[in-house]
Formats: sequence, C-alpha cells, structure tokens
Amino acid sequence: MQNTSAIPELVDRHKDDLIGLSDRVWATPETLYGEFRSAAAHAEMLRSKGFDVTEGVAGIPTAVTGEAGTGGPVIAILGEYDALPGLSQVAGIDHQQELEEGAPGHGCGHNLLGSAAMLAACAVKDWLAATGTAGRVRYYGCPAEEGGAAKAFMVRDGAFDDVDAAVTWHPGGMTRVDDPLSLANTRMDFHFTGRAAHAAAQPHLGRSALDAVELMSVGVNYLREHMVQDARIHYAYLDAGGKAPNVVQSRAAVRYSIRALHLHEMLALVERVKKVAEGAALMTDTQVSAKMFAAVSNHFENLTMDRVMQEALDELGGVPFDDQDRAYAARIQASLSPSDIAAEWSVINQPPSEAVLCDWVVPMRPGGAVLIGSTDVGDVTWKVPTTEVLVATAAIGTPLHSWQMTAQGLSGAAHKGMTHAAKAMGRVAQILMADPARLAEAKAEHASRLALTPYVCPMPADFNPPLVSGP
Repeated sequence: MQNTSAIPELVDRHKDDLIGLSDRVWATPETLYGEFRSAAAHAEMLRSKGFDVTEGVAGIPTAVTGEAGTGGPVIAILGEYDALPGLSQVAGIDHQQELEEGAPGHGCGHNLLGSAAMLAACAVKDWLAATGTAGRVRYYGCPAEEGGAAKAFMVRDGAFDDVDAAVTWHPGGMTRVDDPLSLANTRMDFHFTGRAAHAAAQPHLGRSALDAVELMSVGVNYLREHMVQDARIHYAYLDAGGKAPNVVQSRAAVRYSIRALHLHEMLALVERVKKVAEGAALMTDTQVSAKMFAAVSNHFENLTMDRVMQEALDELGGVPFDDQDRAYAARIQASLSPSDIAAEWSVINQPPSEAVLCDWVVPMRPGGAVLIGSTDVGDVTWKVPTTEVLVATAAIGTPLHSWQMTAQGLSGAAHKGMTHAAKAMGRVAQILMADPARLAEAKAEHASRLALTPYVCPMPADFNPPLVSGP
C-alpha cells in the first residue's frame, strides 16, 4: 500500500489555486446548460495543471473532462458548477440581501463541488506520476445537475463506458458517507392549447387551456392517494396564458416533476400523470402535448465503495474549523428556524446540540431520518461503482437551495470543507488504484446487483438535452 499521507499533502499544494477557482465560479453564477464561463474556467485550470482536456463531452458545450495517467484503471472524480435561479446573495453576511436583483446564485454549493473534485484529481495525478502507479484519473466537469440531467445524457452517450469507478461529493452541514438513496425523477412539460374568446360576450366559444391546467392539478392531487408511499409529484406554471382576465386563455403550460424511489415505479407514475393530462384536455375540449424536459435514475448502492470512503474519512477526521468559522456559522444559525437545525441532526440520528459546525465524522449509515432528493449522479451509479461523500462547509441546519448557503460560499469554512472533501476523494481513488482487490470487489458487487436489476436509461435515445445558446 502506498503512503497514506501523500494525498493530503498533494492536495495542500494545489488548494490555493482551486479555492481561487471556486471563488471565481461563485462570482459568475450560471444555470442549466448556460455555464459557459464556469466550464471555460474549469477547462483552463485543467490545462494549467497538465491534464489532457476534452470539451463538449457528449455533445454538451459546457461539459468538460481532464485526464492524467497511463494504463491501469480509470477512476472518475465528478464535479459540478451550475447555480440556481433567484438565489443571488451578498457573501459573508447573516441576512438576506441580493447581490444582483433576480440573478442566480450558488445556493447548493456547486462552486465548491467542482473545484474540490478537480483538486482531488490534481493530487491523484501527482501521486500517479510520483509513484509510477498504473492508472488514470479523469475529472468530469458536469453542468446542469439542477434539473438538467447532464450526467444521465453523458452516461447514455458513452462518456463513462471505460470508467472503472467514480467518486463525488456534495457540500452541506455534516461530514458523512451519503446514504445510497435518491429518487428517480422525470421533469415533463404539458402544453395545453384551446381557443381564445371574449370572456364576457362569448365565453361559450372559448376553450380554456388554463382551465385544463387547473383540472390537471386537481386530478394529480387525487392521484396522490394511489401512488407508492415514497413517490413525489410537484409542478410549476410555465405559462398561465396571459394577464387579461377578460380573455379565455388559449394556451397554458405546466412542468411536472415526477419522482419515485425506484426507476420502474417512476416510469409507471409518469404514464399515469400523462393520462391525467389527457383527461383534463378531454374535459375542457382542448389539446395537450407532453414533452420530456429531463430525467434521472435513482441511486444504485455500492457498499464496497461506501466502506472505502468511510475508511478515508476516518483516516482524515473532521474538517479543521477555527473560531472565526464558528462565529460566522453561529450568526447564520440565528437566521434559521429550529426545525431547519433539528432536521439535519435527525438525519444522523442525534438530538440537536450546541455545535454550529460539524468538525467530526458521522459513522456510516447512522439510521436517522431519510430526506431524499434527486440527482443525475444516480445514472452514473448504475453505470459504474460509485460513492458520494457529504462534507461540512456550512452551518449545521443550512438548507440547500437557500440564500444562507449562497452567503457561506466564500467563507473560510467553505474553503476548509472543500479542501477536506478533496482529500477524502483523492484517498479513495488512491486506495482503489493501489489495491486492485478492493476495486475488483466493488466491480463484482456492482455487476451482481445489476444482474438482478438491469439499467434502463429513463430518456429515449433520440431525446436531446435542453441546451441554450452561448454568450
């Protein structure tokens, strides 16, 4: 086994450059396939660090990879850099204040996510070169995790076909191996078309697309009683038809997010929601068209990989926060509700304490409350053995997708957490490359599970990502 201290030391050599990248990405937040500046910054940093860079991966202009090493297994380290709409926020303060009115912001910490993943790749690259170990590390810069399913497209189109294992992370309030649960999710747009008419003089001549959308909502609400317990359905109006109440609205559109714990359950639920939409159109004498926006699979567990990650975390210990970090975290916590804080403690099966930052490592599978979302990492987990670690970068209880998360994105705690995450991910890659038996065990487990439940991509082969024009 190679020197276990090498990866942390090598991470520290590169951390200032990658913290700088994280801060630059935070300052130029971009959403959903529009991450042109962020992707370019990642590609530039990869080149400066000596990686072989490929841009436009899987036909996606804002997807990039950087590879180093020769021969041996390929270990992927997954990064992201997309922001969220409407979460602009001044950094370093403890109250809500937009940096730019209505602008996006990094309310999920993806500025840290991509930079830490690249930081890990830099350390593994240097370790491979210094030790002559056969193997390749490949950084994946992945756009549009927030609703765009870029990794699912990348998996479908072969970008992971030669990968042996994958590692990733996410910023948050606790440091722990992530639970192997996520919801399969389809985002689908329903466009209703009716007939305009004067709402007072000739309402009988109109066919209201807006009525159809509202009736669809009623139907879906009744459907909730008859779907599997872990399923979730949410919606947002894309087009309410206009602002004039004296016009029968001839068009309306709504986007539905349809989720379930298992891929086959989600696909079945999508068909039922489509039938509700058809019923709403029938009742209102309108027409409806359904168009997929994006879809992702649920998480596919690999216990071997998770145990390797826990081993790496236990070697490192907790994130080394200082008193200044704790003081700012305390001010952020004061802006949170007791329920926000209690919810995060419940996930690790612990009652709330006075701690404002998690400076310890949570044991694996703590058996607490399960709070499940969706991620396109799920599709990668079906393709190759994958593990994901959550690392503390923010005050305990900070909700993701919040102004508080954006505000902490340039903090000392965020920088320390992303550096710690890089050390954990790099150590996992080192273990897998230095010990072929561990990697073989992870791959054998993946193959045995896949034999029982084969992967079915939730998106048809002819469906393309919802790309946007460049700047």
